[in-house]
Amino acid sequence: MGQIVTRQLACGMPLIVEVMSGVRSAGFSWLVPAGVGREPEDRQGLGALWAELLLRGAGGLRSREHADALDRLGVGRSTDVGTYHLRVAATMLGERLVEALPLIVDMVRRPRLEAESVEPARDLALQAIESLKDEPQERAVLSARQRHFPVPFNRATQGTAEGLRAITREELVEGWAARACPGGSILGVAGAVEPDALASRLDALLAGWTGECPPPRAGAAPARGYAHESDNSNQVQVVAMMDAPPEPHADSLLEKVVNSVLSGGMAGRLFTEVREKRGLCYSVSASYAPGKEFGSVLAYVGTTPERAQTSLEVLLAELARIATPEGAVTRDELDRALIGMKSRLIFGGESTAARAAALVYDHHRLGRARSLEEIAAQLDGVSLERVNGYLAGRRLEWGGRLTIQTVGPSPLTPPAA
Repeated sequence: MGQIVTRQLACGMPLIVEVMSGVRSAGFSWLVPAGVGREPEDRQGLGALWAELLLRGAGGLRSREHADALDRLGVGRSTDVGTYHLRVAATMLGERLVEALPLIVDMVRRPRLEAESVEPARDLALQAIESLKDEPQERAVLSARQRHFPVPFNRATQGTAEGLRAITREELVEGWAARACPGGSILGVAGAVEPDALASRLDALLAGWTGECPPPRAGAAPARGYAHESDNSNQVQVVAMMDAPPEPHADSLLEKVVNSVLSGGMAGRLFTEVREKRGLCYSVSASYAPGKEFGSVLAYVGTTPERAQTSLEVLLAELARIATPEGAVTRDELDRALIGMKSRLIFGGESTAARAAALVYDHHRLGRARSLEEIAAQLDGVSLERVNGYLAGRRLEWGGRLTIQTVGPSPLTPPAA
């Protein structure tokens, strides 16, 4: 368990540091306000290209030179894109952090975005979209998200083929300059770190960095309801999405517990009821995604065409039954769920990379970072009465209509509206 220190750097960007005793590594997570929710409608794919190009040279170093310099310091690095942000992540020995900072800062402030790298990056991004043809489950999830959330919160992080083909190098350079700014950025570091030395070094490296990128705003309400995509295969993918509390909501913790009861491994209710007892599917799960403004529960069943209709009906029945007196969460289910959640919390707390990511996403969603002790104490405060009391008022249409997406040979019959 570590001590969390929050600083406001001279440029205005928050720095959250968790000093973890007993570790030698440092995890680094930098959120830059360049997520897909900030892309122009006809240029979806900017984030996917930036995520690749940031790893291909920065500052005065070309792609191979920059990669070699980071490798010599033992720095593992990656990028990923979300709705609000593009994240630059790194791991290294804590003693190498201050030395590695100029190279990482250059990735954000001075990426080369060279013309010769744009086309290979574009080709990789287009291949990622093309590969979705062989991933029916992911297609079902993306289609459900597209119809469940309002624009631009429904966008796929891969972008679109049309958007990717239309993007020019000039738009990449100008777009990054407009988004890579301290206003909207968040930096988190966890592990063997000295906060004062880190803040001082960052202030020097980020001197003169200014600007702010406004957050994305929700557009028109989504369509939701049922939709089917024909796919000539011997499998059927079934995805159901419902609204749920966002992370800042007081009920978000209770929804996490409920989903752990539903889908907490082989003892989870969905696995037991849908797969084990009835043998309806090869895979079933539910997951809760608590965002800053929107929360959702995504339930999934992978099955055969012969069992697909029954699988959909049983899945929805189980999601509804848990909110009834007959299907209320039991003491054994609650204890098992809480033990699993605490175990995952402890395991995640041993990873400096995971803690750095948790710090920045907490700050983004809640305005502050939570310690492991605080989260554990919140779990200790969850009672059976609270969980079932929350479920008594929870419906599949929580805050809006249910979204159902299927991918397979033939459409299914959705439940009555």
